[in-house]
Amino acid sequence: MSQGQINIPSLADLQTHRSEKWRSFSHDILPLPVAEMDFPVAQPIRQILSEMVTASDLGYLGPIPEMGSAFSGFAKRRWGWQTNPDYVRVATDVGVAVVELLRIFTKPGEKVLFSSPVYQNFYTWMRETQVEMVDVPFKIDPTAGDETGWSHDWAGIEAAYKTGIKVHLLCSPHNPLGKVYTREELLRIIALAKEFNVVVISDEIHAPLTFKESPFIPFLSLGEDSAKVGVTVTAASKGWNIAGLKCAIIVSQSEKMHAKLNELPPALHYRASLLGAFATVTAFEKCGEWLDEAIAILDQNRNLIANLISSRIPAVGYSLPHASYLAWLDMSKLNLGEDPGLALIERAKVAFNSGHIYGPLGKNYVRFNFATSPAIITEAIERIARAL
Repeated sequence: MSQGQINIPSLADLQTHRSEKWRSFSHDILPLPVAEMDFPVAQPIRQILSEMVTASDLGYLGPIPEMGSAFSGFAKRRWGWQTNPDYVRVATDVGVAVVELLRIFTKPGEKVLFSSPVYQNFYTWMRETQVEMVDVPFKIDPTAGDETGWSHDWAGIEAAYKTGIKVHLLCSPHNPLGKVYTREELLRIIALAKEFNVVVISDEIHAPLTFKESPFIPFLSLGEDSAKVGVTVTAASKGWNIAGLKCAIIVSQSEKMHAKLNELPPALHYRASLLGAFATVTAFEKCGEWLDEAIAILDQNRNLIANLISSRIPAVGYSLPHASYLAWLDMSKLNLGEDPGLALIERAKVAFNSGHIYGPLGKNYVRFNFATSPAIITEAIERIARAL
């Protein structure tokens, strides 16, 4: 499939890839779980990587002032968010960044709030830092005015804050629900965090891939109070398909928070990849057009899924995600048993992420990565329809 810069490889070509997505299953199974895109990387990124490899420029990552200016420029152009380039720090990846932030804001046994269903590695990070996990699950409410059908349990969140929460771990935009938070929702979290002296760590890794009807609002863009309570962790890895290059950033907005983040271990910077860091700078500076094209393809794909489900398997529940390339499918009416994801591998030869890994409310769901070709998406839905 070709749309300008992005020519999606065939299934046969994709099966030659070495990433986890393409090595975890035999070739008779369509793999649509791991959150990476089947899109070729933007040419400016490939060019900088090629130049560095050709020059044997493969040493350790040192100072990279370009990172702060590159991200600040991107944030200003994309979201109207004015950041301080000096307050942008490099980290190994988003997971390592969150773990190290939890270590400076909490002690083992202290409480961290999150809302499930949520990206499965939130649990990994909290277990690693030995904090007490406080889950206030989302509520399934199709009448709540949010097209995703999921809304916050605000009474539960406020009650949890009153118990002595140290950190609120936020997934924004949300994985796997595809939810983009409104300004009002974020301001409500900011007000609670200020009142109860809670730090909000906002994982915004999917933010570059937000669709037009639900504009993304950076947590730290919402004024002085957000700057006092918040830290953002993000990366170019999802937006530009470079997760394997290992580089993320941590962003603060106030002088006091910036000073607090000086407690982070210096190795957090140096354990990032030299190639990843310069690829990230290039993504933020030179790859806006590629990103726009990727979003346009993903927009078509999310609507293709809606049409295919409507015509072939209407019993599946699906709401268009507001961001990224992860469809959250309700399989509860298909009688696939305790683990619909496992059943679909066995019966339809299609691999999704099983919903239970995101929390108890996800047990009847699967997460479908649709950052691929329409042909592969169509084949996946057809396989399911034939297997039922």
